[in-house]
Amino acid sequence: PFATHLLQRKTLIGSGGFGNVYRGTLRDGTKVAVKRSQPGSGQGFSEFQTELTVLSKIRHRHLVSLIGYCAERLEMILVYEFMEKGSLRDHLYNSDFPFLAWKQRLEICIGAARGLNYLHKGVAGGIIHRDIKSTNILLDENYVAKVADFGLSKLGPLDQSQTHVSTAVKGTFGYFDPEYFMTQQLTEKSDVYSFGVVLLEVLCARPSIDPLLPREQANLAEWGITCIKNGNIDKIVDPVLAGQINPNSLRKYGEVAEKCLQEEGKERPSMRDVLLDLEFALQLQQTALKRKIYGDSATGSSPVFTLSNVRKLPSSSAAMIEEEGVATEGMYSCEMSMSEVFPR
Repeated sequence: PFATHLLQRKTLIGSGGFGNVYRGTLRDGTKVAVKRSQPGSGQGFSEFQTELTVLSKIRHRHLVSLIGYCAERLEMILVYEFMEKGSLRDHLYNSDFPFLAWKQRLEICIGAARGLNYLHKGVAGGIIHRDIKSTNILLDENYVAKVADFGLSKLGPLDQSQTHVSTAVKGTFGYFDPEYFMTQQLTEKSDVYSFGVVLLEVLCARPSIDPLLPREQANLAEWGITCIKNGNIDKIVDPVLAGQINPNSLRKYGEVAEKCLQEEGKERPSMRDVLLDLEFALQLQQTALKRKIYGDSATGSSPVFTLSNVRKLPSSSAAMIEEEGVATEGMYSCEMSMSEVFPR
């Protein structure tokens, strides 16, 4: 029997252009996220087909996995692994979610970069996500980051002589690659630009667009680049990170964000290069932490960056485990009925 009546407001955990997302449970007790399209939505059908196409080609530790799907009686439902800790955005702006320490934020960015790099290079022609933002980076129970929501994704050019895919502009305002917006030519570097905006979000803990701020600060990408170029990156750091950031780690992180946000795509790094630079920023942070613990024999002081006049909050940590992605030829998920997702 079809059990869409079990998709109730009390189990609603999110919504988007495709439709609503609900919390569910399989018969074996596995928690899942159930995305149900809006009835009669043309956009919903297109995104449903795209998600199935993309997720049938890929499987990676840092990409949200599709467990199954249901397409019957005009219903379109996708069933994913449940991400216990919600979205990255939740932890940056929502006080109901635990505060993320600087090391955690670096690890989350590294995880998302691994997933995005695999999208670009792990399958023939590559896949361009086209909607990278903090709400589409989800965290599991161990704070492992996974890229989600592939409804706007496009397959990259299969012919090596082609440099881009011509397509109508889609995505989220505030994360748009300006070059893609002007030319309607989509490349992997469009994702890199959007990821650069996310890097600034993680550092500043503020939205990509905030109309309530002074005009020069309203657009995070523009404001962040100005501060970095002027050597004022410390002025945009989230105040709750006081005393946590090594200046060398912060400097490297700022350099990565600035490279990602170059106006011309050809000037931006690949996601592989972004990943390597972020890993180096983490290494610099960990080295500074060890010096702080054991003491610096030369100076007797710690090289940790500090901010004044801010409150301190308790931090938490997360263990991150590396794992390579594996492309799959067939669907890794299975077709299922709603009674399997919400057993009576």
